[in-house]
Amino acid sequence: MAIAGSIFAERPRGDAILPGMIRAAGRIKCRFTVNPRRTEASELYEAGGYRMKFPKGLLCEGVLINTGGGMAGGDALAVDIVLDKDAKAVVSTQSAEKVYKAQGDAASSSVHLSLDQGAQLAWLPQETLLFSGAKLSREFRVDMAAEASLTLFESVIFGRGAMGERISDGAFRDSWRIRRSGTLVFADEVAIDGAMADRLDRPAVGAGARAVATFLYLAPDAEARLDAARLALENSLCECGASAWNGMLIVRFVAADPSALRQSATRFLNQFRAGPVPRVWQC
Repeated sequence: MAIAGSIFAERPRGDAILPGMIRAAGRIKCRFTVNPRRTEASELYEAGGYRMKFPKGLLCEGVLINTGGGMAGGDALAVDIVLDKDAKAVVSTQSAEKVYKAQGDAASSSVHLSLDQGAQLAWLPQETLLFSGAKLSREFRVDMAAEASLTLFESVIFGRGAMGERISDGAFRDSWRIRRSGTLVFADEVAIDGAMADRLDRPAVGAGARAVATFLYLAPDAEARLDAARLALENSLCECGASAWNGMLIVRFVAADPSALRQSATRFLNQFRAGPVPRVWQC
């Protein structure tokens, strides 16, 4: 395994309030390869305060760690995960990713996942928590082979409700593009800015939601598992729904109470995947 240290020359553009030299530029590149025993990380590059650790266990599991404890305005993170042919891995995060109030530029997060034939990846990070005044621009790009399988779950919490915080201003942009065999099969675009709580309170937007999540399953058997997904959503503590088409299955979760969404999503993931969520979720 090749491990490279931080490169301080890679910095995002600064602004008039916060110079670029004090902003964090995180980078993770990891390749998973099948060896005679199991899937293991064969290449790893880490920079800018982000690390990836690999707990011992039956499954190959990678855990992303932000040593800075969160993201501030102007910070940038880029993650590239590659699964070689027939590799199987789970990637999660050590804790919720906190995005603090921004004084200038937005924080940015970019994730690129590449899956070769027969590869199976479960991308299951813990929540992204937006503080009041936070600005985040996030994008997912996935390139996968026709016979690869991807399980993807992402959740966002708007404001620290447990602290009595009502998220006021801020900005959140989320852009997803997934390609199978080079063909675009899924695109999703979300943008919320300004008075975020007021916008989320609108019936056609969030109807009072403070937590949202999306689950995607792209695999040869995705459409055949729609009934199983809906069964796993029964007795959910939050509003949710599932649909399937063109070889993929999608579930949306919306809740006023983030803890209700987490409980519902955890139960759904455990049942649908026929196995527990990553161990770091339970710490």
